[in-house]
Amino acid sequence: MVFSIILVFVRKFNPEPLSDLYNIITNINFTQLVMGGMLYFLLFAGAIQININDLKEQKLSIIVFSTLSVIISTFVVGFALFYLLKLLLPFTGLDIQPSLIYCLLFGSLISPTDAIAVLGILKEAKVSKDIETKVTGEALFNDGVAVVLFTLLYSIALGKEQIDDITVPSISWLLFREIFGAFIVGLALGFAGWYAMKTGKDMQLSVLITLSVVLCGLLISQMIDISGPLTMVFAGIVIGNIERDYSKKHNVENTFVKTFWELTDEILNALLFLLIGFEILLIPDLHHYWIVGILTIVVVLISRYISIKIPTLLIPFREKFSSSTFFILVWGGLRGGVSIALALSITDVTYRNFIVAITYFVVVFSIVVQGLSIGKIAKKLPQN
Repeated sequence: MVFSIILVFVRKFNPEPLSDLYNIITNINFTQLVMGGMLYFLLFAGAIQININDLKEQKLSIIVFSTLSVIISTFVVGFALFYLLKLLLPFTGLDIQPSLIYCLLFGSLISPTDAIAVLGILKEAKVSKDIETKVTGEALFNDGVAVVLFTLLYSIALGKEQIDDITVPSISWLLFREIFGAFIVGLALGFAGWYAMKTGKDMQLSVLITLSVVLCGLLISQMIDISGPLTMVFAGIVIGNIERDYSKKHNVENTFVKTFWELTDEILNALLFLLIGFEILLIPDLHHYWIVGILTIVVVLISRYISIKIPTLLIPFREKFSSSTFFILVWGGLRGGVSIALALSITDVTYRNFIVAITYFVVVFSIVVQGLSIGKIAKKLPQN
């Protein structure tokens, strides 16, 4: 983030030294690079570390927060941003009024939370296992749901789908096909990958097999039109948990695969921030977006509160949500790699700069302010 800010200032005062870099960045196909590859590896890397037994205990919370909360957040952010911009546009200094569909599109990409960004902080704060699982499980599965919703809204925005054709049955069938298809393919790839790993009995070969699982999932999901991100989540959970149970049963531990994917996740997240740093260079007058950026941060925080509060009021969860749990779910819902990936995948030149810029503001605030404070606050909250 510091690197991108430095580049912005260098460009403002002396753009000549960066002219070659601009040409290179302009020719990068961010859509293919991020949505066609990096996102799959990121989600698999997160899923392979998840314990399925913990997910089972919190299954209702995870299912509700990763589906209903994402949908609520998408529409709250979209409508709030659209009408607030319509009202406050003269004070923002911008000459662009995004349409409602693009505000909803932004709502879908900013709604998923980042498990990796907050998981380490929550562990250090020694929060309860239940809270940790809720935050992590929600973040893993809401990525896939958000991508499906983003894809649908983007198709409408580009005119590939007509709003008149979008009905409850058609959306239900789309979600069923995307999610159920991803479940079947993910399980098949997961079990096939584990069988190959067990047969090979070699640490280096095991890493190569997991890489092949991700690449196969990428190709298959694109060919049969199912959710690739959810395919990776299911495949990663299967391989990670069978590997964990096998190691425990036979008193052996293959840390090579775990370490490789932890490092891969760190590298890819760093590359995503680097990419958005480069992309910021192509946005003229970034400082013009600071008012809208601050407004968007407030809207996203309020929408997060609403999207968690409504389900806890309407759905009879087994456990009662304490004020501490509720606060950590709201304030700990950090935005990170997936939001950046989706923002960079937008090709519409009219609204691309606007969406990338406000995404940048929200993610930076999320990581710096929320990320650096959630651990300290969690330690002071009563764990009940």
